[in-house]
Amino acid sequence: MSQEEIREYVLKTGNLTKSYGKHKAVNAVNMHVRKGDIYGFIGRNGAGKSTFMKMVAGLAAPTEGEIELFGSRDVEKQRVRVGTLIETPGLYQGMTAADNLEVYRRAYGITNRNIVRDVLELTGLEDTDRKKVGKFSMGMKQRLGIAIALLRSPDLLILDEPINGLDPMGIHEIREFLTVLNREKNVTMIISSHILGELSKIATAYGIIRDGELVEEFDAQELAVRCRRCQKLVVDNVERAVNVLEEELLIKEYDVLEKSVIRIFEHLEDTAKINQSLLAAGIEIKESYLAGQDLEGYFMELIGNDRSADVVKNSSTLINVKERYDVS
Repeated sequence: MSQEEIREYVLKTGNLTKSYGKHKAVNAVNMHVRKGDIYGFIGRNGAGKSTFMKMVAGLAAPTEGEIELFGSRDVEKQRVRVGTLIETPGLYQGMTAADNLEVYRRAYGITNRNIVRDVLELTGLEDTDRKKVGKFSMGMKQRLGIAIALLRSPDLLILDEPINGLDPMGIHEIREFLTVLNREKNVTMIISSHILGELSKIATAYGIIRDGELVEEFDAQELAVRCRRCQKLVVDNVERAVNVLEEELLIKEYDVLEKSVIRIFEHLEDTAKINQSLLAAGIEIKESYLAGQDLEGYFMELIGNDRSADVVKNSSTLINVKERYDVS
C-alpha cells in the first residue's frame, strides 16, 4: 500500500447537500481531504463553495448527507480542531490586533492567555503595537482574520478567498505564510480562491465544484500531467500503436487515455514522423494534434462551459500502458 493510500482523511463528506427551497446550493458532494494537504477548492461565484464550507464549519445546517471530521462523525466534538475564515473576518476597527484576538479568545473560552501573543508572532503581526485595525492594510486584515482562525490551534484550517482583494505583495505574504503553516505546523487546509495561478503554487490537491456538484478531485501531480504539452492521437488500434511507439520510435514518455487516445510527451518536434510510422504500420489515425495549456486555462475548461462535464469524465481515466499491455 502506498504512502498516499495510508494517509488518513481529515475531512470526508457523504452526499452533503444544502437546499434552499427547490434550489440545491450544494448537491450530494463527496469530498476527501487528506491529512497534510492544501486542498484548493475551485468554482465560479455561486457554485457552492462558501455554502459547503459553512456546513463543514457548523455555520449552516445540511439538508442531507454526512460529515466526517478526523475519522469521527461526532462533528460537534471535532470542530474544536477546525479554524475558519469564511467571507469577511469580523474585526473591531477601533481596536488593536491584540485586543481583537483577546475578545475572540474569551469568546472561545480559551484559558491560555499566551495564545494571543503566539498567533500574533505566527502571523507576523507582533509589531503592530497600538495601531488600530482600521489603519491596517488589506493584507494585514487578512492575516488578522487568519490569526483569529488559529486561536484554537486547529488541525484543519478552512479559508474562503483569503487573498481576495490583495495587492501582489499581500498575496505573496499570505502565500508564504500559509506554506510555512502547512509544512512546519502540519496544518491541513481547504482554500477557495479565484486567483488560480496563485493557488496552484501551494495546493497539493484540488476539488472542482460546478452548480453545487463536486465534479472531480485530483492531486497536484495529476494536474501537472493533464496540463503538460503533448501530442494527442486518436487511433483505431491502441495496442499496435503502442508497439510502434515503443519498438520502432523508442518513445517511452506517453500514456493512454481511455481506449483510443494516446498522449505522447516527448519528441513533439517529430509529430509528422510519428504519424507516418503509425500509418505505415496500417494504423488509422483519426485525430492528431498538439495539446496542453496553462493551469488557469485548464481550470476554466472544467468550470466554465457546458462541455466541461465531458472533459472531466474523459480526462480522469488514465490507464497505465505498461500494466494494460504488459510492455516495458
